[in-house]
Amino acid sequence: MTTQKRRKDVRNVAIVAHVDHGKTTLVDALLKQSGAHKFLEGEETIMDSNALERERGITIFSKNASFRYKDVQFNIVDTPGHADFGSEVERILKMVDGVLLLVDAFDGPMPQTKFVLKKSLELHLKPILVVNKVDRPNCRPHEVADMTFDLFCELNATDEQLDFPIVYASGKEGWAALSLEDERKDMTPLLETIIHRVLPPVADADQPFQMLVTMLEHDNYMGCVAIGRITHGQIRTGDAMVAVKHNGDVVRGKVTKILKYQGLKKVEAQEAQGGDIISISGIEEVKVGETLASPDKPEALPTLKIDEPTISMNFSHNTSPLAGKDGGRFLTSRHIRERLMHEAMVNVGIKVEEVENGERFKVSGRGELHLAILIETMRREGYELEVSPPKVIFKKIDGELYEPVEEVTVEVDPAYQGWVIEALGKRRAAMKNMNASAVGGTMRMEFLVASRALLGFRNEFMVMTRGTGMMYQNFYEYQEFKGEMPCRQSGVLISQLSGEAVAYALWGLQERGEIFVFPGTILYEGMIVGVNNKGNDLVVNAIREKKQTNMRSSGADEAIQLVPPREMTLEFALEFIEEDELVEITPKNVRMRKRYLTENERKTQSRVEAGKRLSST
Repeated sequence: MTTQKRRKDVRNVAIVAHVDHGKTTLVDALLKQSGAHKFLEGEETIMDSNALERERGITIFSKNASFRYKDVQFNIVDTPGHADFGSEVERILKMVDGVLLLVDAFDGPMPQTKFVLKKSLELHLKPILVVNKVDRPNCRPHEVADMTFDLFCELNATDEQLDFPIVYASGKEGWAALSLEDERKDMTPLLETIIHRVLPPVADADQPFQMLVTMLEHDNYMGCVAIGRITHGQIRTGDAMVAVKHNGDVVRGKVTKILKYQGLKKVEAQEAQGGDIISISGIEEVKVGETLASPDKPEALPTLKIDEPTISMNFSHNTSPLAGKDGGRFLTSRHIRERLMHEAMVNVGIKVEEVENGERFKVSGRGELHLAILIETMRREGYELEVSPPKVIFKKIDGELYEPVEEVTVEVDPAYQGWVIEALGKRRAAMKNMNASAVGGTMRMEFLVASRALLGFRNEFMVMTRGTGMMYQNFYEYQEFKGEMPCRQSGVLISQLSGEAVAYALWGLQERGEIFVFPGTILYEGMIVGVNNKGNDLVVNAIREKKQTNMRSSGADEAIQLVPPREMTLEFALEFIEEDELVEITPKNVRMRKRYLTENERKTQSRVEAGKRLSST
């Protein structure tokens, strides 16, 4: 057996964890100690550079950073912690030789911890457990370490993987220690652990150049930029290279630029060798999962295995009467097609199909949040579009219909426990586990629920638990079709006319249900302005003003008291709408509307659908 050549001066490490367990803060602490960057005033997490990430406090896009310690090049990758961005996690783990598994010293292992750890173990990576936030009051680091060991066992870790080192740390205060009794000085213990426990990358400089493309970027000057880790060989600016396509075709090109990471910045380099994580340009026709190689030996590396999408939505250009009046710059189907095709090329978790002769696009992703982030990004870029309600993607297996099932973990106060069990029971959920949390006095329950039943449930869950509950979900597996599921029980209030919403009219409507618009909001016929608690849709006049008379009455001057309307968010709108409704997204507003705006159109369509149902029976 031949021994593999390794680069002793490089360590490639990914940081994986549950949402908000401190990945990004820990990376910042490592960069700060190494002098790779200086903190800008007012910035807390340099790695979360995307505006959406700062607002939501989560990592959405993986990031690379690099620094040197004891003549060893550390390439650190910060990965998303949410299962909806699993395609990002899967790609990044192919570039590294070890992972830092971060676990909160108070919360312990959480559902997304299980998700990212499972991905790491499947790739035979050896994790280093970092018990983070040990500076928190009431933390329980030793108990959390034991719970994490149990999780490793549950995920069938090998004996070698079970022999993981434990580092206690506070990313916020910038220190790490191998024992809680050790001096709390800086991040040196963690850096030393990485050097000794993470294998150097396999890299034979004598073999022909090979690199698996794990990410793509587009630059106005460089064109298509492929990002990945060089598996073997060396590459220099000006060298010839080829892209080995998924179908076996070979596309020739020439290296125009090589970029390496230095701290958080990309710097130009003249050459790179096996083990380096680089960005390289020179071939336009390359996709994620394909191989860049030497023309002398154009062989493909094993491709990436990406979990299939489970949720789809239809995107189309904005057809409402207010189209183009909200500051949108990209309004046509052609604009939306180009943007979605670009997204599908750089984001392997997204699939795009054209329907209705290119007027609509079926976009499939890993979950509601995955698609909501894409929509929000497009909105901020100046796109106007309409989207349909999310739908789960069914499969036919041996002639039987199967649907995706989620593993759902909820953590609630005992007072709300019965309500949650009842609500999920109506959705045909199967309880897996229930126990009292070790801290906080809450109940943690695990269920298996069809993805279809969870659409729209999150908002109901937050109302049910008065905003105190926590809910996490991960894709579990495809199971046999579960039958009919409960749909939205309430109807909607539909604007009858176009114009500005009037406080007097809204005051008269608010007793019917929650209102979605403020006085002065521009309305159009068919726009949804609120909820009708009685269960049926109701066409209302929300622009009606109070009639003026020359007669005095005792109640004439009573002040109109409006309950504050709900501030419309994209997530709420996507969860709320039903099959005959759409969400209109513009740079300035999110609105809900009926698919058919006029009452006559809706009546005609309902008769057509009733006729179809009769003919099918």
